[in-house]
Amino acid sequence: MHLFAIIANLRFQDILDVLFLTIVAYHLYLWFRGTKALKALVGLLGLGIVFTVARTWGLFLTTWVFQILWQVLVILLIILFQSEIRQVLERVNPLQVIGLHKESRPEKWIPGFTKAIFSLAKRKIGALVIIERTDRVQEFIAEGQPLEGEPGPELLMSIFQKESPLHDGAMLIQGGRVTQVACYLPLTPDEGLPKEWGTRHRAALGLSERCDAWVVVVSEERGEASLAREKEMVHVGDAEKLSQLMLEAMTPMSPERKSWWERVRFFLVHRWQAKAGTLFLVATVWLMLAGQQNFEKSVTVPLEITNIPSQLEILGPANPKAEIRIRGLRKDVSTLNEKNVMADIDLSAARLGRRTFSITRDDIRLPDKRMYVVDIDPARLKFEFKEKPR
Repeated sequence: MHLFAIIANLRFQDILDVLFLTIVAYHLYLWFRGTKALKALVGLLGLGIVFTVARTWGLFLTTWVFQILWQVLVILLIILFQSEIRQVLERVNPLQVIGLHKESRPEKWIPGFTKAIFSLAKRKIGALVIIERTDRVQEFIAEGQPLEGEPGPELLMSIFQKESPLHDGAMLIQGGRVTQVACYLPLTPDEGLPKEWGTRHRAALGLSERCDAWVVVVSEERGEASLAREKEMVHVGDAEKLSQLMLEAMTPMSPERKSWWERVRFFLVHRWQAKAGTLFLVATVWLMLAGQQNFEKSVTVPLEITNIPSQLEILGPANPKAEIRIRGLRKDVSTLNEKNVMADIDLSAARLGRRTFSITRDDIRLPDKRMYVVDIDPARLKFEFKEKPR
């Protein structure tokens, strides 16, 4: 009963609240998909549902234990996932929205770089190269030796030669310049990867799961080149294809002009399962918590006339009504209507002519004592009386 009453009294602010949180939750899912942070968020969501159910059903001990547990969990989450939290805050940086950030541009080094990559692949020399884009990657890589230079064929061949002391690790390219070598990357926790993928592939995929960097991988066992981007591994067949992908990554693409209907259709169809699931989840949690929210509702009720002197009759108003604004818990206030809210007005002091009577909070009868009257409109009514004919 309460649930249907809450749904029937949805406001524009409530719909906006659910849609905003759905967008936030959906992007958190995209950012953390495939990482340990997502599993932690799912676990927290499950605990939150258990806590809400326990509180709703009045399970005192369970609610008390969860209240203590939440305080510890918040501190642990901040410590364990500080890098993911920093990443989310950097992604919603308003300076990026207004354009105050460094943009990637096509670089002259790309053709020579791609030729060097396939030269390494032909000789079956393993390599791992990070292409930094908008997200900073320093917080995700370990160790590393500073080195300054252009990512040309000579430098790549010398760094990734098996006899080189710097070959075991990744090269970092920032703004078209090599800045670090022998870097170690976080491995992906995904256990369903192809068996032929080695540590380089797992490291490249692990970094692409944490930021928007692209990672070029050369397999020394198979002599193949691959590109890890957006949590996916793409096989690259030749240098021309790799150059095209690199230019695509480094060049700000102008959005394709689409009609209004095409944009709406793409928004609804693209990853619709994840979007629908997120909306359902957020709406369910919202409905579970909305009942405990302080809420106000206005109900227009007829005024019941009481104690009118027997020798008088009312000329007007014929059917007096008042708009009562009531506050309380949403699950209670949402059920209010003109059938369960009563309003009386005492006319025992009526006299001939026009008289003004006040409507007070004591004249309002509510079905639950936890609710109270905020406002009455009108607070005063004018009645006109005459004598009854004898």
